Amino acid sequence: MPKLKTYRLFISHAWSHNAEYYRLQKLLDEAARFKFQNYSVPEHDPIDGSTTTALKNQLLRQIRPVNIVLILAGMYANHSDWIQFEIDSAKNLNKPIIGISPWGQRRKPLIVQDSVNEMVNWNTNSIVRAIRKRAI
Repeated sequence: MPKLKTYRLFISHAWSHNAEYYRLQKLLDEAARFKFQNYSVPEHDPIDGSTTTALKNQLLRQIRPVNIVLILAGMYANHSDWIQFEIDSAKNLNKPIIGISPWGQRRKPLIVQDSVNEMVNWNTNSIVRAIRKRAI
């Protein structure tokens, strides 16, 4: 059996809505025949945010080595300067971006729709397929 590729992921999310982040991480952990390394910045493991510049530099260091950026497309994304920064950084670094609609959500924020290479619904197979298809 061939060796599985380990995908390096950055999951952009808002700490104020981190339940979705943890659900997505669990979903990916439990996905069959899928391995990943998480370069995200969860609330329980923050990076140096003593200044805005320091935080931006740390986020760039997290995004630079990844194969793909996942954006949780909750409507709060329209109002998050940090999610916009992460999207802009991914684009500047030529990283593919996948938008993931949270479970049961019908509307999608324009900030995400206008920035992604692909938009998928909250479904393990759809998310993993998009990662495999788009990752660099």
